[in-house]
Amino acid sequence: MNAVLHNIRIVLVNTTHPGNIGAAARAMKNMGLRDLVVVAPHDFPSREASDRAAGARDLLATVRVVDTFEEAIAGCGLVIGSSARQRRIPWPLLDARRCCQQACAEARQHRVALVFGREDRGLTNEELARCHLHVNIPADEAYSSLNLGMAVQVIAYELRMAALDGTLPDDAMADWDKPAADAATLERLFEHFEETLVDLGFLPANAPKQMMTRLRRLVLRARPDEVEVNILRGILRSAQVAAGTRKLGQENT
Repeated sequence: MNAVLHNIRIVLVNTTHPGNIGAAARAMKNMGLRDLVVVAPHDFPSREASDRAAGARDLLATVRVVDTFEEAIAGCGLVIGSSARQRRIPWPLLDARRCCQQACAEARQHRVALVFGREDRGLTNEELARCHLHVNIPADEAYSSLNLGMAVQVIAYELRMAALDGTLPDDAMADWDKPAADAATLERLFEHFEETLVDLGFLPANAPKQMMTRLRRLVLRARPDEVEVNILRGILRSAQVAAGTRKLGQENT
């Protein structure tokens, strides 16, 4: 069980109140989680964070502070973003229990990130578009706003219960021949897709990015492995060569 929970990362983005970081650390330690990453917090380290962490100050001392969303999810084969609002383009959405069951199942194979946004407005659409799945805690409609620390506590509890249950759903990629493409690899694929579609005249350079959002959703839903991503990028390179926008043998980043 511990090996599964230790492969799950909690990410807090642009946290305003340092006490919420301490509360998240306490919630995580209560439930056996230990990987906490904070993206560009407004105030951390902080005495208030330490006070709220109480007996979890040792976990708080190991928090990694990074500058970008990309750094926070680096190396993760599954990224799940918390979202309380409806999107113009629907995304695969799970409730907390089903989400945590899938997270624990996949944490047996690769690192998983669960990402929480800002206290006042959550994650941006751009950040949510970098997530394979979204999770929603179905609170009462009369007052559905959850404190950040409380939201982390709910998810941490469900993660522990899923790990304890012992009847996790099968991970469809458990016996896969190649590892799942991580977040950075997929991001390079999306950049290459956009570059190629512009080169081919299929996507005007100044066009709204709704098409790219839908393309992201398609690829993230498919969960390609590293070799499959390389195949897709090889096709894109060949299309660029045929269009005369790149030379044969020229490599992408």
